[in-house]
Amino acid sequence: MRLFVGLGNPGAKYAGNRHNIGFMAVDQIAADHGFSPWKRGFRGMVAEGRLGREKVVLLKPETFMNLSGESVRAAVDFYKLDPADVVVFHDELDLAPGRCRVKQGGGHAGHNGLRSIHAHLGEGYGRVRLGIGHPGHKDAVSGYVLHDFAKADRGWLDDLLRGIADGAAALAEGDATRFMNAVSLRTAPPRSSAPAEAPAKPAAPAPQDPDPRNPLQRLADRFR
Repeated sequence: MRLFVGLGNPGAKYAGNRHNIGFMAVDQIAADHGFSPWKRGFRGMVAEGRLGREKVVLLKPETFMNLSGESVRAAVDFYKLDPADVVVFHDELDLAPGRCRVKQGGGHAGHNGLRSIHAHLGEGYGRVRLGIGHPGHKDAVSGYVLHDFAKADRGWLDDLLRGIADGAAALAEGDATRFMNAVSLRTAPPRSSAPAEAPAKPAAPAPQDPDPRNPLQRLADRFR
């Protein structure tokens, strides 16, 4: 069994924020894979379903980002899971918009949601880091992550979320490579391997007769 956790802040005010891309990811998985309706549980919203051979619980903590660990810990204790059974989807400033990376264990890099989960669970859980880019200066980070995605971001964001849903079964089964391949097929589809057709060569001009006389004139001239 797996617990997939999407990080974000609850409420319509934050729904479109960059900080809520984790919520968006698990929402896409739930919609594309026929999960149960969302219901309240573990100080968050919960949906259940199957991905491939694995039973999976999706969790969106509603404790606000800084206290996400409280919700995750409650779900882990209820289902008697190990940290390795948990995968957290979260925004990542250090990745370009639309990029995605899978990581097992390690530090929290100052992310407040991960910091809270570290405090309640340790560092042994998995993460799917979802790139949102960096505003360029650390003083601008708070306003940047708590601002909605721009209209220009909608294309790559939709591709990324659909790629995550496409590869979700592989992720649940522990196959990070197959998961990343599914994401890449959406975010960077392969170019056709068929060779480009060579441009058609122009037709050679018809040979010109250097003698401007017609055949009758030529015959007559021979008997003069």
